[in-house]
Amino acid sequence: MNPAAPSVEVLNLLASLAAGLVIGIERGWSQRERDDGARVAGLRTFSLVGLMGGVLALVADGANAWVLPGALLALALLLAVASRETARRRGDLSITTAVALLLTLLLGAAAMRGHVAIALGCAVLAAVLLDLKSTLHRWLRLLERRELAAALQLLVLSVVILPNLPDAGYGPYGAINPYRLWWAVVLIAGLSMAGHFAMRLAGAARGLFLAGLLGGLASSTAATLSLARLAARQPALSGLAGAGALAACGVMCFRLLILLGTIEPALLGTFAAPLVVTGLALLLLGARTSRRAPPHQAGDGESALIAPFDLSTALVFGAFLGVMAVAVPAAREWLGTGGVLTLAALSGLLDVDAITISIAAIHRAGGMPAQVAAAALGLAICANMLAKAGIALVAGGRAIGWTVMRGYGIALLPGAVAAGAVLL
Repeated sequence: MNPAAPSVEVLNLLASLAAGLVIGIERGWSQRERDDGARVAGLRTFSLVGLMGGVLALVADGANAWVLPGALLALALLLAVASRETARRRGDLSITTAVALLLTLLLGAAAMRGHVAIALGCAVLAAVLLDLKSTLHRWLRLLERRELAAALQLLVLSVVILPNLPDAGYGPYGAINPYRLWWAVVLIAGLSMAGHFAMRLAGAARGLFLAGLLGGLASSTAATLSLARLAARQPALSGLAGAGALAACGVMCFRLLILLGTIEPALLGTFAAPLVVTGLALLLLGARTSRRAPPHQAGDGESALIAPFDLSTALVFGAFLGVMAVAVPAAREWLGTGGVLTLAALSGLLDVDAITISIAAIHRAGGMPAQVAAAALGLAICANMLAKAGIALVAGGRAIGWTVMRGYGIALLPGAVAAGAVLL
């Protein structure tokens, strides 16, 4: 052993000091305008507390095991007195610095016990959280009640319910797999939330094309209906609303790619090219239509075109997905391939995600040839586009209806060519 090499204890002690230094730099910078002595703790205090945590962990062994918890309690009492005096003098009720100081003591002790990477990583995360105070508070002020409820419900779906569901097939054909069905619900809910918050962050002033673009992440059908209603209220916006509807359908193609790639990657060889070609064609047509339409000022309601995914919607989608999981193999058994294609077309009129997930899951289990899956999903997508064109025409009028139908027709041509090249 090299006698000049520093011992492990020395290196860990330096890591304890570094943990305090990282947090102390942020705390010292944020309170740099205060006079000396007016801060509860700054750079030096945090560094010393981190070092103290390391020293206490070094000596806290055997009969001295009480040293570290005793020091933590003593520091907490000292900070309570300091915080009370700060609140009395300046009316500052924040205990963030006090909590950060207690955390620094524990991180210093953890580094001394050999958990150097965890201690330093936590110190960096703590410093980042402390530095993001204004940003986090601004986000909270912008957050709406329905968005908070939707985010909490999504956490319930993914963190509370999903891990506790059995990953096994139940019911007819063993098609009801609670874990996999609910996982698909969580995936759709996450895409919906992403689209909603992306629209909120982008702002309504970016235009209806962007509203449709982001709306396709959640539901291209819902986005088309909202844009059609807007066009009916303001006919001058029919061109821009039609562009947004085309963009929503284009994003739907890429959303289906995500679903297929996640559930059954083997189908990507069949569907990737047609979906990408159709999606890109729709996006390009939407962008071209948006550029040619007259400019407008965004209305107050445009940012609300995409609603966050809520628990009731998740339950309805989960139930529909369960029905499709049983209906597809039942139709194949009782009615043959024609029954599957008919069911796919009828399902696509309402929702294309559920039938896509069901067919992908059945193909993964070996219950459906790739050709049948391709034909069924192709019919579902065409039926869904037909339904959305009808929605645009009925709810928005001839102008937006014609824009959507013409765009769909043009985009489907290269998609059909790509599908034929893959299948033949």
